Amino acid sequence: MHTHTRRTLLSASIMAAGSGLLGACSGSDSPSGSGSHAGSTRGSGSGPGPGGPDPGHRRFVPDGPKGYVNPSDPEVLATEKQRGSGPVRKYRFTAAETSLDLGGRTIRSWAYGDILPGRAVRVTKGDVLDLTLANHLPVSTTLHSHGVRLRCDMDGVPDLTQEGIKPGADFNYRFAVSYPGTYLLHSHSGMQLDRGLYAPLIVDDPREPLSYDKEWVVVLDDWVDGVDGSTPDGVLAQLHGGRMPTGMGMGMGMGMGGGSDHEGSGGHRKAGGGHGPDHGTSKGPSRVMRDSHSAMLNSMGGNVDFPYYLVNGRLPHAPSVFRARPGDRIRLRIINAGSDTAFRVALGGHRMTVTHTDGYPVEHQWTDALLLGMAERYDVLVTAKDGVFPLVAMAEGKKARALAVLRTDKGKDLPSPSVHPDELDGRLVPARRMVPHDSVAFSKRDPDRNILIRLTGSMKKFDWAFDHRPYSVTQRHPVRQGERVRLTLVNATDMWHPLHLHGHTFALTGIWDVGTRKDTAIVLPHRKLVVDFYADNPGLWMLHCHNQYHSESGMMTVLGYRK
Repeated sequence: MHTHTRRTLLSASIMAAGSGLLGACSGSDSPSGSGSHAGSTRGSGSGPGPGGPDPGHRRFVPDGPKGYVNPSDPEVLATEKQRGSGPVRKYRFTAAETSLDLGGRTIRSWAYGDILPGRAVRVTKGDVLDLTLANHLPVSTTLHSHGVRLRCDMDGVPDLTQEGIKPGADFNYRFAVSYPGTYLLHSHSGMQLDRGLYAPLIVDDPREPLSYDKEWVVVLDDWVDGVDGSTPDGVLAQLHGGRMPTGMGMGMGMGMGGGSDHEGSGGHRKAGGGHGPDHGTSKGPSRVMRDSHSAMLNSMGGNVDFPYYLVNGRLPHAPSVFRARPGDRIRLRIINAGSDTAFRVALGGHRMTVTHTDGYPVEHQWTDALLLGMAERYDVLVTAKDGVFPLVAMAEGKKARALAVLRTDKGKDLPSPSVHPDELDGRLVPARRMVPHDSVAFSKRDPDRNILIRLTGSMKKFDWAFDHRPYSVTQRHPVRQGERVRLTLVNATDMWHPLHLHGHTFALTGIWDVGTRKDTAIVLPHRKLVVDFYADNPGLWMLHCHNQYHSESGMMTVLGYRK
């Protein structure tokens, strides 16, 4: 059984990205080693419960039909109480404009602090996470804990679970963390995720069954903000023929994501989100993908031709380096924080043993490579060989790549930025062929409710939607507490889509009857994705494509619990 040692914890941070050592956490009740968390302080469990000192002060009732459980209703609070109230882990994030060094290229963007990715938040199953987000941006923002089964009013969806956090204001996200795994914190407002507003969230298992020596958190990203005048909002406008779509999106489209259009470390202009007459129009060179195809995705690789692809915030010519010893058993937690790119990932000279997907354990099996859609996560184990090895993340269908390095010797040479290890073309095990661990496998049974949703839209019109209806906060697909729900998602488009359900995990159905547990999964063009989930977390929950440019064009809807 693995026990976190000081050596393990020092390696568990994304130090290769320049994020520094994990700060010490106060409190005598912390278990061995688990108190080293960046910016964290630990309080006792005897203070206010997970609802905070006054749960009523954050009560939010969105627009929509009557008869549904709202985000702070008694049903939500009762479910949260059942999750328990363990020791409190306190963090504070500041969302602000800053300069980010991508490895010899400095750009202006928005981030949590002054690093990319943001410093990892680390808690233990059973803890209460108390995270205050201070908004120093010129526009509203929120924070979403992607993949976490949490209380609804802490889910961070503007206008659905909370009001947006206004410039200069704070918001306290406080909830019990009931399941271990690899997760992702990110803004859920407009196009802000396609800047630097994201950070890993690692939930440790106090009874960790895996044995390993070191841990390497690997965050993948596609990058456009601040490069030659481009912003994600401007790129979205380009995809819509030159103007930003209005009246839709996680934050209602315009005004939720503008960034600086000045590049460089000095003399920058103030971020332009919501400021100036040109906001919402396209700026910079065209970033629309014109020539892209992936046989693996059976479609275009994506919609956006990003200038950069990153691992842990670094460009391929200046990659982050993870140091280990030959023979070390390393746990990689791989997170795709990109907005429009699936990454095919391999570690040169090594096979990977897959242990988890989206935080949930699977029966171990080996693979040479993995395919991660946006916001998917995989945990794998490798035994380090002696030498210098490239960790390559191919931007699937885009003829580009991101790079990091595993080093176990004292040599000086790093792999070429164009390195292509054989493993990228080797065995690749998709999630649908993985077998869930017995501890998380669903039993085989008929659902209580069936929901059928069609994915619609086209590249030409960029009118992505569900059932031809662009997102409205008033939409509801009804479910009831305690039901087993079968969700059938039929992709009627020529494009692939990574679909994410908030507040729940689902089981893929098909090859294993009821298979791998996930919260985000790819559905290929003109195919369907069928998943089962238990309606055990009342509230209003987003279902959306995690291609940020698709969701902000309307491919989102809401599952709502009936009273």
